[in-house]
Amino acid sequence: MFYDLENKKPKNSGENWVAPNATIIGDVTLEKNTSIWFNATLRGDIENIYVGEGSNIQDGSVLHTDPGYPLKIGKNVTVGHLVMLHGCTIGDNSLIGIGA
Repeated sequence: MFYDLENKKPKNSGENWVAPNATIIGDVTLEKNTSIWFNATLRGDIENIYVGEGSNIQDGSVLHTDPGYPLKIGKNVTVGHLVMLHGCTIGDNSLIGIGA
C-alpha cells in the first residue's frame, strides 16, 4: 500500500511488484524491475528512500531514515528477510543477509 505523508509522495516507476501488504510511506522512489515483498515497510517520512533498478526488499524488512541521512539502495541489490536499514547507502550488486 502506498501512502502520501504531508507533501511527500511515493514515486513508483510502475514496472515493479509490490506485495499487497507492504507499506510504502512518503518520499520513496522505486525504480523499474524492483520488488517489495510481504510485510516490508519503507518509511520515507524524514528523508528520501531510493530503491535502484532490479533491487528487491524481502519479507518483513524495515527501511527508515534520520534527518540528514537518506537511504539509498543501488542497482541489483537483495535486502534479505527481516533486515533493518536506517539512513545508509548500499552499493550496486550487494546482498544484505537475512536478519541483518
